Amino acid sequence: MYLSRRTRRRYNSGRYRLSIDTAFPEVVRACAQPRPGEAGTWITPDMEHAYIDLHGMGYAHSLEVWLDGRLAGGIYGLTIGAVFFGESMFSGQTDGSKIALVALCRLMERSGMRLLDCQVVNPHLRRMGAEEWPRDRFEAELIRAVHEPARFPESPASIAFDPRW
Repeated sequence: MYLSRRTRRRYNSGRYRLSIDTAFPEVVRACAQPRPGEAGTWITPDMEHAYIDLHGMGYAHSLEVWLDGRLAGGIYGLTIGAVFFGESMFSGQTDGSKIALVALCRLMERSGMRLLDCQVVNPHLRRMGAEEWPRDRFEAELIRAVHEPARFPESPASIAFDPRW
C-alpha cells in the first residue's frame, strides 16, 4: 500500500475516528450517490436492499471514517473466508476513501485475511498500490483464500492510527 505524504499526515492527524459496521446502510447510500460528472450509479435501490440484507446475515461489512462526528468516508464489501470483495467506497471529505482503504488493508492484515478484490482497477487504486493479476493467478489465490478461516473483526481496535503509516 502506498500513501502520499499528504494522505499519510491526514491519516495520522488524530482527527479521524474509525468504526466497523456501525453505519452500513449510510455507507451504501453514500456510495450510491453519483460522482461528480456522472449521471448515475450501478447501486440501485434493489442493490442497496440486497447488501443491507447480506449485512444482516453477516456477509457484508463496512468500515467507516468519521470526522467531527460526520461520516467522512467509507468502504463496504462482502467477506467469504479470507477474502474481502470490495464493492464500493466513497469520500465525503478529502481523502475519506483513502483513509478507509488504508484502514481496511491494515484490518485485513491483522485479522488473517489474504485477498482484497478491488474488482475494477482504476488510477486511484493503482496509485495506492493495487495491481491487476492474470486471471489464473487470481482464481488460484481466490480458491485458497475463500476456504481459509478469517473473521472480519467487530471492533476497529486493531486498526488504530499508527505513525508508521
